[in-house]
Amino acid sequence: MAAALAWCSHWGAAQDAGFTAVRKPARFEQTCAVCHGDDGEGTDRAPALINNRHLRGASEADIANLIRNGRGNMPAFSFLPEAQIEELAYFVRSMNADAFEMKPAGDVAAGSKVFWGSGRCVACHTAQGRGGTNGPDLSNIGRQATLSELNQSLKDPDARIAAGYQMVEVTPRNGSVLHGFARSQGSHDLQLQTLDGRLLLLLDSEYTQVVAQKHSLMPPFKGLPEAYRDLLAFLSNLDGVPPGPNPAAREDVTPQAIDQILDPKPGDWPTYSGNVNGNRYSLLGAINPRNISSLRPAWIHQLPFSGLETTPLVVDGVMYVTGPNHVEALDGRTGREIWSYSRPRAAAGAIPGDAAKGANRGAGVLGDRIFFITDNAHLICLQRLTGALLWDVPIGEPSAHYGGTSPPLIAGDLVIAGVSGGDQGIRGLLAAYKATTGEEMWRFWTVPRAGEPGSETWKGDPHPQGGATWTPGSYDGKTGTLYWGIGNPYPDTDGDNRSGDNLYTASDLALDARTGKLLWHFQFTPHDIHDWDANQPLALVDAPFHGRQRKLLLHANRNGFFYVLDRTNGKLLQATPMVTKLNWASAIGADGRPQLLPANETTSNGVRTCPSVRGATNWYSTSYNPSTQLYYVMTVEDCTIYRKAHDGGYSPDDDAVNPPIKVLRAFALEGGRIAWEIPIPGPPERNYAGVLSTAGGLVFFGETSGGFAAADAETGKYLWHFEASEPWKASPMTYMVDGRQYVAVASGSNILSFALAHD
Repeated sequence: MAAALAWCSHWGAAQDAGFTAVRKPARFEQTCAVCHGDDGEGTDRAPALINNRHLRGASEADIANLIRNGRGNMPAFSFLPEAQIEELAYFVRSMNADAFEMKPAGDVAAGSKVFWGSGRCVACHTAQGRGGTNGPDLSNIGRQATLSELNQSLKDPDARIAAGYQMVEVTPRNGSVLHGFARSQGSHDLQLQTLDGRLLLLLDSEYTQVVAQKHSLMPPFKGLPEAYRDLLAFLSNLDGVPPGPNPAAREDVTPQAIDQILDPKPGDWPTYSGNVNGNRYSLLGAINPRNISSLRPAWIHQLPFSGLETTPLVVDGVMYVTGPNHVEALDGRTGREIWSYSRPRAAAGAIPGDAAKGANRGAGVLGDRIFFITDNAHLICLQRLTGALLWDVPIGEPSAHYGGTSPPLIAGDLVIAGVSGGDQGIRGLLAAYKATTGEEMWRFWTVPRAGEPGSETWKGDPHPQGGATWTPGSYDGKTGTLYWGIGNPYPDTDGDNRSGDNLYTASDLALDARTGKLLWHFQFTPHDIHDWDANQPLALVDAPFHGRQRKLLLHANRNGFFYVLDRTNGKLLQATPMVTKLNWASAIGADGRPQLLPANETTSNGVRTCPSVRGATNWYSTSYNPSTQLYYVMTVEDCTIYRKAHDGGYSPDDDAVNPPIKVLRAFALEGGRIAWEIPIPGPPERNYAGVLSTAGGLVFFGETSGGFAAADAETGKYLWHFEASEPWKASPMTYMVDGRQYVAVASGSNILSFALAHD
């Protein structure tokens, strides 16, 4: 195929650069131009053929069939010789092919030197994981633009200013002047990126005018024709950041960036639980029992997905939210989108379980980078200011069909990632990656192979499966210790061929975060046959316990018991029932092992066992308040009929007299006493909202009926609610921007943010 720079009206510029354009067939002038225009730019009789989004995805054969057979008001041209139909199809396709497909002539290597060197393009643009932030990411520009569009951007950048990169002059009310890009703008707000890499979130009360500049920041290309040709060839060759570590993305993680994760700035929420300790407790107290009656929706932002499970992150007033294979940056004061990143979801049948359904619970942030796990278990890194892709690494083995639903966890300068799919027979793992380049630093397999330590606990099963790591762990930055809950063994309800404890499933692990070395483990449910994984929040708290200050790990487990562990060594300090419907074990012994009852065993006919397969709690967030010294847990009173089966061995326990119910409970650490509780009527499966507690003396939670509510943290007294009318699949968080506190939660397809009405 002959290479081309541009089509039709841009031929002159192409010829100036020393290229030959695709020849316009004579038959086009005779047959097509009368309706579509001489240059294919469209008339009132027919649409444009150039840069036509319907034709861009069509092949030459598709276009030939369209010409041959006609469509709608377009007549058939089957009478034309086949050679002419093919010539027309090729020409129309050339007007819509992306630059990568057209492969223009030129020296790609020489063009790379222009981009990275003499042309100084890299000073503003990111490409292949490195570069500046004062221009659009060009890593995939060969697939995103046609040659005509690339040509026009280089020759006349003022005519093709990318969305979000319009230069503006802003006059604040203090009389100063600001210059930068209008990354986004509404009638009453502006998101301004300054040229020194800051993002200013402005309300119309803070400025008097915004004036768009006539010229792009990017000047026209002034180099020699040969350099222009080579640069265009290089840009056309850019088709994305390939999977794998990216040494080019190397940029040091500063100690300040690490400190901002370990000790967040007031008002920031930089991790899934607000802090790497896994305890969803906030020091913000501007919203409190005295003024919560004035809490109102501040803004609503809709994402193109239903059943969102994300917890928003907020850093420097910018919020980051996720959906399946989707990340957005929002203005924390208005909810306006600043940028978004998306990639196609995995094909049907390619990945298992919740990942295939679109579950995703959030992102991680460190310095100027955002980290996110895709549905097919790729860990990706984005530039925080622009959303540019910096690197993309697969976590699991490609043939094993791993899924990804969890937010990554930041541990120093490492990003820790887990996988989902334990109920479909994967082999679980945790892996640590350099935040800078995506290089893997260590990998820990949660179920051993034959001959490895722990393999003796899988008698009869030489290839044990399960042990997924589908929820985020916690991190103690002072000791460098990583804590992670591990999933159930597989098959879920049939353990005949895997006798023994089945380590390290249904356990908490403590690992050295730098090396991945196992420090200790504690197994909650040895030889689990009820799908009671340990993928619940691990709250690391320093609190008084039985007369002395202790370093504790709190774990409200799916099996129905509330555990308190010494996190320095994994020793069990206390285990108490947290639900009344609990018949599989009478207690947890001093050795940490459950004292089993007959209802623990599954049979082919089915056994009624409590808790249910969803557990006495699940992945939704818990919170310990150091002021009240209470631990808040959304519990579930329910049972299931468990059958011994390779797959799907459970069915509902239909008890009309005593139906299942969720109960928000506040537990005292010592003795596990219930200090107060709030029954929440309705089908428990409609409510996967966890809790948030604050220094303002409040506990926020979702109601099964669809409401969002708050109670007094000390007494459990209901104080406020808002009817969202959606099933809950996410946990709330809180943040502050410019001195105003907000509370946010994902509801259905929306991110809801609340603030006091009088602020």
